[in-house]
Amino acid sequence: MLVLLNKPFLVLCQFTDRQGRRTLADFVPFRGIYPAGRLDADSEGLVLLTDDGGLQARIADPRHRLAKTYWAQVEGTPDETALGRLRRGVLLSDGRTRPAGVHRLAVPPSLWPRDPPIRRRAAIPTAWLECTLSEGRNRQVRRMTAAVGHPTLRLVRIAVGPFALDGLLPGQWRHANPHDLPG
Repeated sequence: MLVLLNKPFLVLCQFTDRQGRRTLADFVPFRGIYPAGRLDADSEGLVLLTDDGGLQARIADPRHRLAKTYWAQVEGTPDETALGRLRRGVLLSDGRTRPAGVHRLAVPPSLWPRDPPIRRRAAIPTAWLECTLSEGRNRQVRRMTAAVGHPTLRLVRIAVGPFALDGLLPGQWRHANPHDLPG
């Protein structure tokens, strides 16, 4: 089984929490499935869930280099120098990242409103970037954009390999065909 879920903001990417916070169990009616990869509580978007350990490994293990695509709203407006650094790979505390596919979105993406909304500051503009990574380090997009001087304010994963949100609203899910996964 493969399930695509649009994980809402401030939902833990696990099925239980002793502190009573919202988890995947609040949205997915299945038992015995697990997230293939993680998405931080303060990030939103596509999470793949499966009951197949081999499939989970193919999706989550960085050796398979499955592309993950994000829309990141960043503080300020990155220039070509900052974008070039992201594209070549950024030196982080745990080493240099692989090169990333990064471009500035000319028009902000049409997304659902976030609750609570992003704090707006009149003197500091924001920009949206589309970032495609082939590795999955902890908080990688946030750490990369911060390293080039443009901290991430909102992060939404829109695709994992061939699977995309395609109209799923926060908290909604649908089944997918695991055979659509390359390799």
